[in-house]
Amino acid sequence: MDSTPRARSAAPRRPNARGQGELLREEIVSCAVHMLDELADDEALSLRAIARALSISPTSVYLYFPDRDALVLAAMQRCHEDMLQTASAEVRYEAPASRLRARILAQASWAQEHPGLYKVMHESKASRRPGMPFKEALLARTAAAIQECMDAGAAPPGDPLTVALDFRAAVIGMLSLRINEPNLPWPPLAEQVDRFLTKLVGLAPPTQADDRGL
Repeated sequence: MDSTPRARSAAPRRPNARGQGELLREEIVSCAVHMLDELADDEALSLRAIARALSISPTSVYLYFPDRDALVLAAMQRCHEDMLQTASAEVRYEAPASRLRARILAQASWAQEHPGLYKVMHESKASRRPGMPFKEALLARTAAAIQECMDAGAAPPGDPLTVALDFRAAVIGMLSLRINEPNLPWPPLAEQVDRFLTKLVGLAPPTQADDRGL
């Protein structure tokens, strides 16, 4: 029996108008994102369940995605884009260190709101596949932000990509552990992020007068 959760009721569906096939593709991806957040497991996703939830034929799904992995990768890309959009809070700050902190806290908040998706993005079989430019873009953005901190004298000079990799490993590991082992005595998330920023990036610890406070 297929235990995949239904994203929505399977009401009769009107076919998309001619030339609006891209709309159906976006609906399929949105449905997959919803299901993956509930399942927290890419291998539990079924293309037939997607079709059933959208009241379309399985063939309609296969027209856009040849297999489950292709759909999961599209969903992961959507999630990365959504997570980056949540980091818009950084524009409120002038200091590079403040923008970096705001961005990381926003992304961490997104992960806590979507634990199932975060597990798929970082722990699933699909997440281990090479060749995902959207992940590389996220790393490049973090490295550029760290370089800005270095240029401003807020962080010691060094290789921003190496620092970004260390920092990324710490943040992803911390968030994954919080999701998988929620009963551990975790400190406040912001405090832990600040320690990573201090120990790994080299930023000064925030103070009450520091505009990095959120």
